[in-house]
Amino acid sequence: MDLLITLVVTFIILIINELWWRKRDVHGEFSRKFVHVTVGCYVAFWPFYLSWTQIELLSVAFFVVVALSKYLNLFHAINSVQRPTWGELFFALSVGIIALMTHDKWIYAASVLQMALADGLAAIIGIRFGRKVSYRILGHTKSIVGTLTFFIVSFLILVAFEHFGKIHLSLAWMVIASALACILENVAAYGLDNLLVPLVVAFLLIHH
Repeated sequence: MDLLITLVVTFIILIINELWWRKRDVHGEFSRKFVHVTVGCYVAFWPFYLSWTQIELLSVAFFVVVALSKYLNLFHAINSVQRPTWGELFFALSVGIIALMTHDKWIYAASVLQMALADGLAAIIGIRFGRKVSYRILGHTKSIVGTLTFFIVSFLILVAFEHFGKIHLSLAWMVIASALACILENVAAYGLDNLLVPLVVAFLLIHH
């Protein structure tokens, strides 16, 4: 029953966003990141009511669904961004890999939230406020506001992890880990950051 409810809720989020995209003139990247944030935050807390095997199976299922959506252009809201990206596929893949890496609920949640919140909010805030102050890295345009947002949110996620996961992390460790995640988000092309950032953060938390 929990697995069925999870599938239904995720599908409802996608449908609502698609209807919103069709009804209004919504910026393609904003719409895609809105799904990224809402679905990603939901996915981050799956271990609190789903088994690890169910999460791994859902990861495979969502990878297939996203691949079909991209090929058949089923969900325009998440496929409307103009630049080439495979971020949604990489995100679905990262969910399953993290579930294989650790069975610690808080490590899983903190790692997934790095992309769901830190990356998602960085893009949304960068689009809204960061157009005038930007920089180029490896052929991609990034906003300073967006990058700062990513770092701050990434750091706050680690602070929350330390509190709820009851594992001590030094201030220096959290700053360095957030900075590394921020660097990866900047240099990874074609949405590869959706795979590298959560996996690296999960690895660091497991071996801290």
